[in-house]
Amino acid sequence: MATLSNRTMTRWSAVALACAALLAACGGGDDSPATTGPLALKTLDGSAPVVVAHRGASGYLPEHTLEAYTLAIDLGADVVEPDLIATKDGVLIARHDPNLDYSTNVASRPEFAARKKTTQVDGETQTGWFASDFTLAEIKTLGAITTDAERATVYNGAFKVVTFQEIIDLVKAKSAAKGRTIAIYPETKNPTYHRALGLPLEDTLIAQLVAAGWNSKTAPVYVQSFEPSSLKTLRSKGLNTRLIQLIDADDVDLKTGALTFAAPYDRPYDWFKAGDTRLFSAMVTPAGLAEIKTYADGIGPWKPYIVPVKGTLDATGAVKDLNGDGKVNWADATTQTPTTLIADAHKAGLFVHAYTFRNEQRRLAYDYRGDPKAEYLQFYRLGLDGLFSDFADTAIAARRDYLTETGR
Repeated sequence: MATLSNRTMTRWSAVALACAALLAACGGGDDSPATTGPLALKTLDGSAPVVVAHRGASGYLPEHTLEAYTLAIDLGADVVEPDLIATKDGVLIARHDPNLDYSTNVASRPEFAARKKTTQVDGETQTGWFASDFTLAEIKTLGAITTDAERATVYNGAFKVVTFQEIIDLVKAKSAAKGRTIAIYPETKNPTYHRALGLPLEDTLIAQLVAAGWNSKTAPVYVQSFEPSSLKTLRSKGLNTRLIQLIDADDVDLKTGALTFAAPYDRPYDWFKAGDTRLFSAMVTPAGLAEIKTYADGIGPWKPYIVPVKGTLDATGAVKDLNGDGKVNWADATTQTPTTLIADAHKAGLFVHAYTFRNEQRRLAYDYRGDPKAEYLQFYRLGLDGLFSDFADTAIAARRDYLTETGR
C-alpha cells in the first residue's frame, strides 16, 4: 500500500466520507415487507442482485489500487473486481491492460524511457510500456493514474499498483472486520497474449485461490474471461469456483440500434487465433448459451445486449442531439425494448452479470433523464443477477429502492 502524505490522506478521507454520506442519503423508503408478502425476485436463484465494484471504487479513485478496493468495500460493495495481468517475474497484478502507459505514470519516469516499444496485443498495435518487461519491484515504483480524463486527477500518482495476493489479503481482512462475506471477481486478461510470452495466467491464479482456501462453488470467488479457452483451462486444471463468460461488442450504431463488431472487440481472441469466425453475438443465441453452460456458470454481457439503445433520427436521417450539448453520443440515445437474454440465460441455467454501470450523464441514455438509479432499477426489474459498477454506492442505493418496492 502506498505511503500517503497528510494532505493526500485528508483528500482521500474526504472522498470516503462524502461517498458514505451519499450512500446513507440514497437509502429509499420503508424496509418493512408489504402486507401481501414480498414479490418473488426474477434472478436465477431468487436472491438479491450482487453489486460488483468494477476495478474498485474506480469512479472516485484511480482504479485497481488498494485504496480503490478499500473504498469500494467501505461503500458496501458485495464483490471487488481485479483484472489480472502478469509481470516479467510472473506475479499477478491488477491492471486492465498489459500496456502500463494507460493506467500508470510510467511515461514520466526517465529511467524506463528505453523500454518504450510498439507491439501487438490481441492483434492491436500498441505503443507504450508493457508489464511483461518489468519486474514487480519496478512496477511498485510507479503510481496509478485515472484512465478517464473527465474524472478527478488529484490522486494521480498517489497510489501504487496492487498484486492479486494483496487484494486477497484485503478481502479476507475486511470480511472479518465487517462481519460479512466480501467476494472477489478476477479476470484473466489477454490470456492468449500472456501464454505466448510464457506467462500463463491460469496456473498462478489457481495456485493462489487454492492457497486462499477458495476452490469450490461456494467460495467467495467468481472468475471471468473473454476467452473461452482460458475458462476451459481453469476448469480442466482443477478450478472449481464459479466461472463467467464475458461477452463484448465494439460499439452501438446509433442510427439503427444494432451492435457493431470490429477487431479486437468482435470475437474472443482465442477464437480468432483458432480460425473461428463467429462473433461475440453468437454467444447470446440459445445454442451459444448452451455451449457456454458446458464450461461456465454465468455470462457477463455488455449491457446493450440486454437493453438496446438507439438514436432519434431527423428528417435527413442523422441522429438528433437530443440534449443540446453540441455532440451526438450515447447520451442522445433512448432505450429500446429489452431483449430476452436474461430469461434465455436463466433457462439455460446461467446467471447474468452485466457491465459497466457509471454515473456520468454522458454515459446514460437520454430517457434516464440523468438519473443513474433509473438505469439500475430497469436492469434489476428485468431479473439481472448482478452488475459491475464504477460507483458501487449508487448501485447499492438503487438496489435498496428495488428491494423496497418488492416488499423487502
